[in-house]
Amino acid sequence: MTFQTPSKPKVTPRAVTAVLRRIIAENGRDYRWSYAFAAACLIAVSGTTAFTAWVMSPVVNQIFYERRGDLIVWICATIMAAFLVRGFAGYGQAVTLAKVGNNLVARYQKRLFDHLMKLGVGFFSDTRSGRLAAQMNENVNGIRDLLSMTLTSIARDGVTLLGLLGVMIYQDPVLSLSSLLIGPPLIWTVTYLMRRVRRITRESVQINSRLIGAVQEATQGIAIVKAFTMEEELSRRIGALADSAEQRGNKIARVSERLSPISDMLAGLAVTGVIAYSGYRAIVLGQPPGAVFSFITALLLAYDPARRLARMQVGMERALVNARMIYELLDIEPQQGDTPGAAEARFTTGEVRFNNVSFRYVEEAPVLQDLSFVAAAGKMTAIVGASGAGKTTLVALLQRFYDVEAGTIVIDGQDISKITKHSLRSSIAYVSQQPYLFEGTIRDNIRYGRLNATDAEIEQAARQAEADGFIRQQPQGYDTPVGENGVTLSGGQRQRVSIARAIVRQAPILLLDEATSALDNEAEARVQEALIQVMEGRTTIVIAHRLSTVVNADHIIVLEQGHLVEQGTHASLMADPHSVYARFHRVQGKKGLGLVDDAKPIQTPPPRSRAKKAVGRPS
Repeated sequence: MTFQTPSKPKVTPRAVTAVLRRIIAENGRDYRWSYAFAAACLIAVSGTTAFTAWVMSPVVNQIFYERRGDLIVWICATIMAAFLVRGFAGYGQAVTLAKVGNNLVARYQKRLFDHLMKLGVGFFSDTRSGRLAAQMNENVNGIRDLLSMTLTSIARDGVTLLGLLGVMIYQDPVLSLSSLLIGPPLIWTVTYLMRRVRRITRESVQINSRLIGAVQEATQGIAIVKAFTMEEELSRRIGALADSAEQRGNKIARVSERLSPISDMLAGLAVTGVIAYSGYRAIVLGQPPGAVFSFITALLLAYDPARRLARMQVGMERALVNARMIYELLDIEPQQGDTPGAAEARFTTGEVRFNNVSFRYVEEAPVLQDLSFVAAAGKMTAIVGASGAGKTTLVALLQRFYDVEAGTIVIDGQDISKITKHSLRSSIAYVSQQPYLFEGTIRDNIRYGRLNATDAEIEQAARQAEADGFIRQQPQGYDTPVGENGVTLSGGQRQRVSIARAIVRQAPILLLDEATSALDNEAEARVQEALIQVMEGRTTIVIAHRLSTVVNADHIIVLEQGHLVEQGTHASLMADPHSVYARFHRVQGKKGLGLVDDAKPIQTPPPRSRAKKAVGRPS
């Protein structure tokens, strides 16, 4: 069940059009008026630029050549009005495009996160979290940049260039045609350079994503980094990534910036040729200089939009790569969804049945094979076995993190593959071996168990989890921030908060995935006391590493290489000295991993108490 990422198709002009068309189809309707206003502002900027070139002719001819003082006020007023329009139009388009761009980034970040939440656990097993975070922060800007650059290129630079060309042709058609001779070599140069830029742009984006992800992972695991003295090695690796990013960035700069001297040289040839020919006509033929000044002004002003249009391809290539990487992620189809017509879970007692269940992550390595057992309602069932026996996979299948390859898992007569995942998981409380706390307060983290839980219910759950005491000793009590992944709390405290989260969920099924194996003896004793109350009236499935914690389980399942090899109670399994379970106990006893007589086992609730709360959800 290895996750396959989509193939990376070659970037072509058609691909640019396809991505741009998709972005417009998805967002154009929502932003059409904003973009229309921004386009109008950009056209106004373009018009005033062309007017600035055109007005040079009356300025030179009528004011300086014909010496008409009566026109000074009018000409100056029109020039001032043009600059006012240009200023306000530039402000309007800049603010509008910024608002639209920021909204696009936020929209795609939310859409991307919502999509990630729909993908299966297998995707996250095969994808680095750091890279996903980098894509959320970096690649999503490509969507905004593609739209912004397209609009500004067409509405500002394109229209400006056309307006200035119109002024040039109006003033002198012959000179206009001759100056346009620089177009073909400039277009050929841009095409040649972009072919080279395109090849390294994606590599640059990917390396920057890896760099951001590596830094994030190193800071999140800083305790392990320092404990294993990995500082120099990680610095070397991140330094190598930074060097690679620098080299590709420099290469993109070297290739793309070659356009500047070439375009400047061609523009210089055009301007000097125009000035020489115009000077000859003015001196020898005695023509008024106004038209020539207007033409030269238009030619000089046309240089900037022409250069921006030529250089726009570099930015478009980079934005396109970012946008395509976002869509590659959004186009991943969730491989595990609800079946059509899936029903809501209606669990009463919480009995769990595995019927001939088989599963494998990859074709060559089966994890569970033809597994069948019953976890009785309201009782504690323990799953034991060596590492790799399939214990954690069993719990993952029960929560439908993965779908079974063969067989069925049934809860209260309902096949879990035919009910919605949301209703299934809402009926399960899960305590993992490594409790994860999220950014926020202790109260927030407990409330994740049930979002509509009241403060009183949260505090009651904390008392049941033996967590209320240390929580009230925190600087702000229940409102104390826990830091990144609960760094401000000890391992035992984090585990008790996660148990409180499971309690407040009020679910009929409880899954404990080696919930005490990482704790010291004192913390383990407190957590076990908390678990006794959590287990009351619930169907409990415990994955056990320390066998001493499950000696009082109602039923024990022994797995070996994905097969159920033994089942029974502690007493019945220990009665056979050659059983796998008995062998595990002897090995743990020799290694001092928790002797039965010295450990404090989890006690199941009295039968009467379990019978009373077995039906319906516990209060």
